[in-house]
Amino acid sequence: MRLPNAYLSRIDRQKITDYLLSSNNPRGRTKADFFLRFGFSIDRWEDFAEALRLQAASHEVALVLETAYGPRYHVDGPIETPDGRNPRVRTVWQIDLDSDYPRFITAHPRRR
Repeated sequence: MRLPNAYLSRIDRQKITDYLLSSNNPRGRTKADFFLRFGFSIDRWEDFAEALRLQAASHEVALVLETAYGPRYHVDGPIETPDGRNPRVRTVWQIDLDSDYPRFITAHPRRR
């Protein structure tokens, strides 16, 4: 199964600039170090957002967890990076109960 309505997916800018690519965020620092190593940058956060969308749309859902707010979809697979190394990551998306579009929750490295 693929992420439902992946073409409608939404990613909050602050989730990327203030968390996933921010070396200043104590909770996101290790994720930022990982993604920055592959050539992503805060200055071009839109490229990272597009790579996350493409990763989610291109790979099968590995896990679905039902939450009180709606189903949460975990997608595992390589992400296209600026330096071309394309590491395997897990992206997490949620479709809220009152919505039909996937909302980006987080991403993190995944071992092969």
